Amino acid sequence: MTTNRALRHLRPWLTLAAALVAPATAQAEIVLPAGFTARVYITGDGFGGSTELRGRGIPTTPTLAVDHTGALYLARSGRRYSGGEFDYLTSVYRIKAGGAQLTAATEARYFHGPPLHNAQVSGGRGGRELFVTTFDRDRRVGVLYRLIDGRILFFAGGTPDPGTPPVLVQPEGAAVDSAGNVYVADRDRGVVVRFDPTGRVLDASYLRVTRPRTLTVDDTDHLWVGSDGSAEAPWQAGPGELWRVAPGGERRLIVEGPVSQGLSPGPGGSVFVADRQGNEIFGVTADGNRLSLARFTDGDAPRGLVFVPDTAETRAAGLAGDLLVSVIRTGVFQLNQIVRISGPFSELARRR
Repeated sequence: MTTNRALRHLRPWLTLAAALVAPATAQAEIVLPAGFTARVYITGDGFGGSTELRGRGIPTTPTLAVDHTGALYLARSGRRYSGGEFDYLTSVYRIKAGGAQLTAATEARYFHGPPLHNAQVSGGRGGRELFVTTFDRDRRVGVLYRLIDGRILFFAGGTPDPGTPPVLVQPEGAAVDSAGNVYVADRDRGVVVRFDPTGRVLDASYLRVTRPRTLTVDDTDHLWVGSDGSAEAPWQAGPGELWRVAPGGERRLIVEGPVSQGLSPGPGGSVFVADRQGNEIFGVTADGNRLSLARFTDGDAPRGLVFVPDTAETRAAGLAGDLLVSVIRTGVFQLNQIVRISGPFSELARRR
């Protein structure tokens, strides 16, 4: 009888997991709560640095952002690991609402803006502009750009005046508060820098934390910061840290352990975390309560993630409120797929 009760409890999870194996639904192995579905949204063919690596997916895209129309922006990482670490100039992808399947012959249709070194894309202001960080590893200089209609506009950082240190060295995640102030995680210096809406430095060390990587601002204007802690790279075990910083600067350690490779505000004041090392996506509330959303199996793991905003355009496209996730498949991090997760996120938030 105990076994039967256990099976009844697990049946919604097992049924969904089995369904996700089917090519018509999703190729990534994801286990979700009852009521949620997942399907491949963006994939590709013919990519990979060798015959062994060729398969379904697009070149590694660890950061994502969505504009008011539902168009998805993907930063195609310039770091390719093939016997060493290299920097390449690569373009940001822009893919209209509805998804796509890319090939080596067609991917240039989706390039948006000029090629950049080590680009990472983040949400911007008003859903109509995005922020992109880049850095030059050899010169130890980073830049923060605004990306508007395919045009790159300088915002902050860059080559400093002689005798002065650079404002940014290795910028990664960026986030914007309701006043238009911009926060940037400088991983190399272990600080979060705060800029005013024009790009002027307000605080060069707004927050000091070990190896900050991901940033987001929640609906109460609190800044969330994911740091790698002792991990020198996102594929290494932490322990990482997740901090929540009040508008006045008071900070609180919310979660210790997971190495966050993606953060996105969700419903009910929660923030959702892509934990690559833990092979899961979970929500976390301001009091540290965790909400399990997705578990990945068979070597799959999440990277970046972003909720689609609720606008007239995204409602018309049927995407409003869905979660888009960059997924590593079967441990091959050179290829990713973008998976779309739909379901009652507001109800999940109420279960805490």
